[in-house]
Amino acid sequence: MRKAFIAIAAFLVALTIMLGLYHPFLWWIFIFTGPFVILGIYDLYQPKHSIVRNYPVFGRLRYFMEELRPKIYQYFVESDTNGKPFNRLNRSLIYQRAKKDNDTIPFGTQLDVYENGYEWLSHSIAAISHHELDVNPRVMIGGPDCKQPYSASIYNISAMSFGSLSQNAILALNGGAKMGNFAHNTGEGGISDYHAGPGGDLIWQIGTGYFGCRHHDGSFNYEAFAERSQTENVKMIEIKLSQGAKPGHGGILPAKKVTPEIARIRLVKEGYDVISPPAHAAFSTPLEMMDFVKKLRELSNGKPIGFKLCIGRRSEFFAICKAMIETGIYVDFITVDGGEGGTGAAPQEFSNAVGMPLREGVAFVYDVLSGFNLKKHIKIIASGKISSGFDLVKNIALGADLCNSARGMMFALGCIQALECNSNTCPTGVATQDESLMKGLVVEDKTVRVFNFHRLTVQSAVELLGAAGLRHPYQLTRAYINRRIGQNVMQSYMETFPYIPEGSLTQTPYPSQHELGMALSTSASFAPTDYKVSAVDYQNASAHSS
Repeated sequence: MRKAFIAIAAFLVALTIMLGLYHPFLWWIFIFTGPFVILGIYDLYQPKHSIVRNYPVFGRLRYFMEELRPKIYQYFVESDTNGKPFNRLNRSLIYQRAKKDNDTIPFGTQLDVYENGYEWLSHSIAAISHHELDVNPRVMIGGPDCKQPYSASIYNISAMSFGSLSQNAILALNGGAKMGNFAHNTGEGGISDYHAGPGGDLIWQIGTGYFGCRHHDGSFNYEAFAERSQTENVKMIEIKLSQGAKPGHGGILPAKKVTPEIARIRLVKEGYDVISPPAHAAFSTPLEMMDFVKKLRELSNGKPIGFKLCIGRRSEFFAICKAMIETGIYVDFITVDGGEGGTGAAPQEFSNAVGMPLREGVAFVYDVLSGFNLKKHIKIIASGKISSGFDLVKNIALGADLCNSARGMMFALGCIQALECNSNTCPTGVATQDESLMKGLVVEDKTVRVFNFHRLTVQSAVELLGAAGLRHPYQLTRAYINRRIGQNVMQSYMETFPYIPEGSLTQTPYPSQHELGMALSTSASFAPTDYKVSAVDYQNASAHSS
């Protein structure tokens, strides 16, 4: 192709010269042939792209087609049920509810009900009309030491920072939260003006970078925390230990992105790289973590304090629970993020192969809290790919008290799953800082759509409750959700995730599936105590525990 291009280029140059000499007006042809020839000559000698070097000009079509591929696949190739991460059925449902369009479907389900993984709710002959039920169920969050408990909706906005999302997106999300009386998690980027402006309830997330409550050296700034945590909009504080998108992975905010506005919001130096380490510096053991929780509760005048994590080594969660028992200091809530979570950019290996999925994570956290007799003090928030009433119901049945959604709320804002969240080119103005793209997102319109989506999704969950013959979400148990695991094999969540007796982790013998986790954990360290476990412990412990 290199030789062919040289021949074509020589022919075009010769033809242009001949025509130009024949008639001066025809020199204009060079406007078309010149760029083609010049670009081809550059391609012949550039060293970076082999295909372009071997196929000058024409090789560039590869990159053009790669750019178009996700759009072509989404709109012309994929079926209603096989799109990833969210299929068209999921996306359409969110769009319809956000716009208050007809959200019913004709002619029966498109799902294969005989496929492994298909799930359904057990309904009741004695169903209850949803008109008799509370259309906006609430959950009170706050343990024995909490002075300002918070009445939360069962469905809220998960953590998304200003910077990851545009200012218009944040304004619309918080405006929708204000209209619908539900909570908006700030993400670890701190409380921006766009989070605070509309007046919606906030969950202030504090990550390892301590943005909004840090000194310039990255250490925790208790004075800044006290000042900002006591503002009226902040209803709860969430310590982020890990997230589903990239658990155990830190991050860096490049200097070029640290604008004066970002520097003011995050309390960092303008024009310098900002590091978010993979672990916290304010505490290094479970016992120290409990002291940190107590300090934050005092400085915030008794607001609910909790933490968010994606379950990794299960022994670490046992260690945290042991620390709560020993100190008598309890968190008010725990947000369980699934390994399938994530709204922005993360390394592929972390997104695909690190962290426990949400279903297993929620069941595990509920069981361990119940085993330690801690569940009565602590609410569980499920976070990860929750976008429908059935998603709410099945996670509450597993053990969650309420749920958060990030990508569902992004779809309500108009996200089209272009998969460009990490490139600043989001075509709908949701996940970008490009002002020209941001203008496409009209705050007033999207605020109402976020409100509609939340209201109708919660209403859908309430209708499912009524169909099951239940009046309150807390009446849901694992027995109500079923899953096909084989051609002729079905199990309820109760069978897949059997409950352990309440208080069974406070005395021996422990339930077999948790023996190893108990043996490996200590309140004095997050690290597993392998060196203290004898061969007999390993031999007798369940192979499926930690």
